[in-house]
Amino acid sequence: MSQKNETAVLVLTFLITVGIVGGGLWLLANRGINLGILTQPQSKDTATDANAPPLLSSESSSNFATVQNVPNGLFNYGGSTTWAPIRLAVDSAIQAARPEFRLRYVDPTGETPGSASGIRMLIDGRIAFAQSSRPLVDQEIARAQQRGFGLSQVAVAIDGLAIAVNQNLNLSGLTIEQVRAIYTGKIANWNQLGGPNLSIVPLSRQMSDGGTVEFFVQDILANQSFGSNVEFVADTTQALRRLAVTPGGIYYASAPEVVPQCTVKSLPIGRASGEFVPPYQVPFVPLSQCPRLRNRLNLEAFQTGDYPITRNLFVVVKQNGQTDEQAGNAYANFLLTGQGQELIEQTGFVRIR
Repeated sequence: MSQKNETAVLVLTFLITVGIVGGGLWLLANRGINLGILTQPQSKDTATDANAPPLLSSESSSNFATVQNVPNGLFNYGGSTTWAPIRLAVDSAIQAARPEFRLRYVDPTGETPGSASGIRMLIDGRIAFAQSSRPLVDQEIARAQQRGFGLSQVAVAIDGLAIAVNQNLNLSGLTIEQVRAIYTGKIANWNQLGGPNLSIVPLSRQMSDGGTVEFFVQDILANQSFGSNVEFVADTTQALRRLAVTPGGIYYASAPEVVPQCTVKSLPIGRASGEFVPPYQVPFVPLSQCPRLRNRLNLEAFQTGDYPITRNLFVVVKQNGQTDEQAGNAYANFLLTGQGQELIEQTGFVRIR
C-alpha cells in the first residue's frame, strides 16, 4: 500500500473512532448519567495533604472505605456522654472497615465525662480529638491558642433536647419561656401553667457535667442561674428513675434518651403558646403499650428546625498540623459519609446531610 493510501486509511480510522466515542458519550449524557467524575480533575491538595480539612462529600453512596488521609495507629478520644449511642454503633464499624485506624474512648481523671472535660483533655494533649454536644466557647479557643494551636469543630449530626415529665401529668405542652421560668424558680406550681395543683420539681445535672447542661443554660435559660428549687442528679438514668415516681417532676435530656422511654413522657415544646411541636412522631403512643410499641423521634421537625430545641453534635479537631489533626479530620469524614450518616440516624439522631 502506498504511503498516501496508508495515511488516508489512518485518518479515516481516527475519524470513525472519534465518532464512536463521541456518540457513546452523547448517549450516556442523554440518559441522565453524570459524566462529571470522568471530566473533573482531582484536587491535588485533597489527594496529597495529610492534614486536609474534612472532604464534606455529598455522595450518599460513600462509605468508610472511601475516606482518604486516614492515619495508622491507636487514637484516644473523649467527650460528650450524649455521643454514647453513636460511639457504640459507629466506632466498631469504622474499625471493621479500617483496621489501621484504631479508637479508644478515654474517661477524664477526677471529673465527670462530658463535652467540656473532653475539650480540656484535647487542649492538654491527653487525647487526639474530642466529641462535643455544644459549640466551642471563646475561653477554650483562647486556651488552645496559648498552647500554640487552634481548634476547629465539624458538625456531623443534629440532636434535639426533650423535656420529660411524669407520665401522669396532664399538660398539652410548654413554651421555651415557661421552661425558663420553671428552671429559674419563677414558676413553682403546675397550676400556673394550666396543670394540676402540684409543686414542680425541676431536675438537672450539674453545670460541670457536660455539654447538654451548658447548652440548656445558654440557649434556654439565656445564661441565667438555676433556681434554688432545682434538684441535681448524677446522670440521666437517675433522673428518669426519679421522674417516674415524682408526680410534679420535670427533666431535660437528649431526645433519643427520653422519647422512647416507657416510664416518662416527653412534652411538645413551642416558641410561643399554641405553637407546640412534639419531639415524637404523632400520634403519641400511650405508655401502656410500651415496650411493645415505643414513641419514635420526630426527625423531620429536628432537621427543619420546627422543633425549637435543637443543636449540632461536633467533632472537635486540634489544628496543629500533626497526626492528631489528621485523626480528627479522618473521624469527622467517616461520620459524614453516607454510611456514617445512616448509622447516626439508626442511633436516633438526625443526619446533618
